[in-house]
Amino acid sequence: MTPLLIGTLAVIAVALAALPALLTVANLQVFGRAPEPALERHEHPPRVSVLVPARNEAAAIERLVRDVLASRDVDLELVILDDDSTDGTAAIVERLATDDPRVRLVRGKPLPPGWCGKQHACWQLAAAARHEILVFLDTDVSPTADAVARGVAFLERSGAALVSGFPLQKTGSFLEWLLLPLIHFVLLGFLPLARSRTDNAPGMAAGCGQLFITRKADYDRAGGHAAIKGSLHDGIKLPRAYRRAGLRTDIFDATDIATCRMYSRSIDVWKGLAKNATEGIGAPTTIVPFTLLLAGGQILPFALVALGLATGWRHWPAWAIPVACLAVALAWLPRLLAATKFGQSLSSAVFHPLGILVFLAIQWFALIRRLLGLKTSWRGRALVPQ
Repeated sequence: MTPLLIGTLAVIAVALAALPALLTVANLQVFGRAPEPALERHEHPPRVSVLVPARNEAAAIERLVRDVLASRDVDLELVILDDDSTDGTAAIVERLATDDPRVRLVRGKPLPPGWCGKQHACWQLAAAARHEILVFLDTDVSPTADAVARGVAFLERSGAALVSGFPLQKTGSFLEWLLLPLIHFVLLGFLPLARSRTDNAPGMAAGCGQLFITRKADYDRAGGHAAIKGSLHDGIKLPRAYRRAGLRTDIFDATDIATCRMYSRSIDVWKGLAKNATEGIGAPTTIVPFTLLLAGGQILPFALVALGLATGWRHWPAWAIPVACLAVALAWLPRLLAATKFGQSLSSAVFHPLGILVFLAIQWFALIRRLLGLKTSWRGRALVPQ
């Protein structure tokens, strides 16, 4: 490469790496944890319906029930919808319901055409809820005893109609370790959180489908999960539906009150991220700009420094060497900050450029499948590309 090209690439790399680095630093100042509930002795605890869609969750459902029932400072019911499970999930819930009247099993109705299974399950759960405050919780989330109360406290304090918490992601397999920490990188590196709290545009919405909290009146006003019935990615689509209805949404750091093990195998990580990709970064309108941003700011800096080291920096302008090294530092900075703040793996952060490369490969894989009209499946159901 010519000195001019090397210098140009170094400048591009540092500029693109600086954007998520600076935004992450700013966002970490405002991406706070849920507050303690402000209950006085004479006050009644909030009445909450914890709503859990369950399809073939026999391995996890009893642990979840016991976690939720241990919640304090709330008056709750736990409603679990059995979504045509074939593994004994319903029988486990029925047994637990005989021990505690707060547990209730709802039998899911057949999936109508045009609906995604989870959205249909959540829609039925909301209809079955008896309390005004709704907490939608995935079965792979493990909440602490104060998680529900603090999540409700954040809903009240934020003034938003829908809030969402981002739990601590537990990892085991290689792709879990490599890719799941990127949830916080993408969230904090490309969403100006302070602005999203003042600008209610749907495009500024964010959320995590593992933990949503709302009020029933606001849920109905936004159209609930019926408004996103064909979506595979409620984490993005549900907050956008609220904002389209003129309702505010917000997010918080739930790493201290909830953990989640989304997947247990690398192949499931690939399938799970690909399932949601084309409704986010992998959408036809966003994949090219995000590919340029991520490849240019998170892969190019490391490639340039590796090339310089391999060639003894021959043909490099003297000023371009520190610029390329600065780009590497800026690319690593958000991951190192997130590892410290959210309990993520430092070794995964070291392999950040590889994680970005695999992440982009999944986005393009998902888009190509969509363009070809290919169907995939999740939890035994065929998913039709939207």
